[in-house]
Amino acid sequence: MFRSLVRRLALLAAAATMPLAWAAGPAPVAPQQTVCTVTVNSADEKEALRRHLPESKYRFVELVERGRPDWLDSSCRAGISCDVLVISGHYDGGNSFFSDQLEVQEHLPVDELERVSCSDSCPGLFSRLKEVYLFGCNTLNPQPQSSASSDIVRSLVREGLAPKQAQRELQSLAAAHGESSRDRMRQIFKGVPVIYGFSSTAPLGPTAASTLERYLRVSGDREIARGHPSGRLLGHFAPFSMTATQGMTDEDPHLQARHDMCQFADDRRPPAEKLGFVHQLLQRHTAEARLYIDRIRRLTSMLDEPMRQRPAVAQALAAIAGDAAARERFLEDARVAEPPTARVRLLDVARDLAWLTEDRRWEELALMLGELQSRRQVGVPEIGLACGLNAQGDLDGAFNRRVVPGGVADDVAHAAMRACLGSAEGRARVLQALQSKDEADVAMAQAYLRHQPITDVDELRSVVSGIAGMAPGDAQVRALESLGRHYLSDREALDTLTDLFARTPSWEVQNAIAGILIRADRKSLARTRLLLTLVENRRPPAGGNSMVDALIVRLQTP
Repeated sequence: MFRSLVRRLALLAAAATMPLAWAAGPAPVAPQQTVCTVTVNSADEKEALRRHLPESKYRFVELVERGRPDWLDSSCRAGISCDVLVISGHYDGGNSFFSDQLEVQEHLPVDELERVSCSDSCPGLFSRLKEVYLFGCNTLNPQPQSSASSDIVRSLVREGLAPKQAQRELQSLAAAHGESSRDRMRQIFKGVPVIYGFSSTAPLGPTAASTLERYLRVSGDREIARGHPSGRLLGHFAPFSMTATQGMTDEDPHLQARHDMCQFADDRRPPAEKLGFVHQLLQRHTAEARLYIDRIRRLTSMLDEPMRQRPAVAQALAAIAGDAAARERFLEDARVAEPPTARVRLLDVARDLAWLTEDRRWEELALMLGELQSRRQVGVPEIGLACGLNAQGDLDGAFNRRVVPGGVADDVAHAAMRACLGSAEGRARVLQALQSKDEADVAMAQAYLRHQPITDVDELRSVVSGIAGMAPGDAQVRALESLGRHYLSDREALDTLTDLFARTPSWEVQNAIAGILIRADRKSLARTRLLLTLVENRRPPAGGNSMVDALIVRLQTP
């Protein structure tokens, strides 16, 4: 027995001298992190990360499925849960991430991110996010997006606030309701410790990728998916206005803004409940409702007639329609709202809420257009607005009035507005202005042609001939660019442009002509003659490659 006790003590002593790693057993293997990528433009940033993050520790999942519009829902159904999210795409500052590649149709609407964030239909996708990388311009821009700030101040003054108090109220509303890209991203990615983005212009994909490469070669992956902002990463991207923030927390003073956003975005809430929330908004300051006007428009535009007939929805709409006080406040504000595009949105909502009949809405729009015609200065926004409102020809002839020579309306911009509204005189004036030596007049004509392109062959030939006779310069380049959206198939017009290419001394003019011809009907081009003309007469471009190079390659391709 004594020898048995000695043996046990000896074994214990031997165990105590064993290496600690052996005694503790094998070290636990860290779970693999999932890097989710949303690539709607270039894949440069994604590939830079993939090259430097070891496969044993990071799994890459591309959420975009080409050709499938419901790819985000598909990711939800697949049970994907992201530790890191990388979104690569151009950002329009408010509504969508998109691509500059014509063949790429996929995009990422920001309201779809809001839906996923607010709804319980996809609880796992973003629930364990530690970091978000937003590779797009202005993704974390802190400036309010609303372009109607001064008009909202005027609205608050009309409701009885002093001007300085109205300005303070606007600032408070803008902060509380997430009126900047940064605030909107903080609302969407609630609880995420680190969100990287750009406060202004972001670098293009290849530049962003090379900057990431330099950072990762120095730091490796030790700062990735740790939930702490990296000073090193921000330092590498400092020339490109990269910044970092964090998602909203439950202690955030503006958490109510996210709650309001989710009232619209949560797909678990039926339309009647959402309309009830809209009614609450309309009983607040009109200025506050203005901040939500686009969300209200999206909601009301989805209410087709069968949906409107459902008892709960009909009851909610009837409650709004019968609120005379809210209606009067809203319409009073709508009739003087600036800019005019904001007035149109407000009148559309008034129609959708049964505060205006369709005929009465058109009367209000006609009054607005008449007011714009009487203004001394109008420009590209007003031209676009008039053409957009009359896209179906409903207002043709409404402003086909005689113009007083030398009067307020006797310029190209006003003529373009009249042309948008069906005036034959206005259209003739605009097409003549397209051949003007005044670049400002050409710009107004260009704005009109974006909405009303030339379709008559004789008219097209006359315009092309007139542009070909212009002196080389910025006005001629802009005039040619206005034809770039046209899919030209008339051989005579194409030959005129080819002849202009051969004789012009300007490479900018040649570049603009190539931009038209590369989009033209290939069957209508005299390919052999055109290719010879391009090769023999091209002027050296100031910046290296040009549209002429692309056209030559296209003509040489069978």
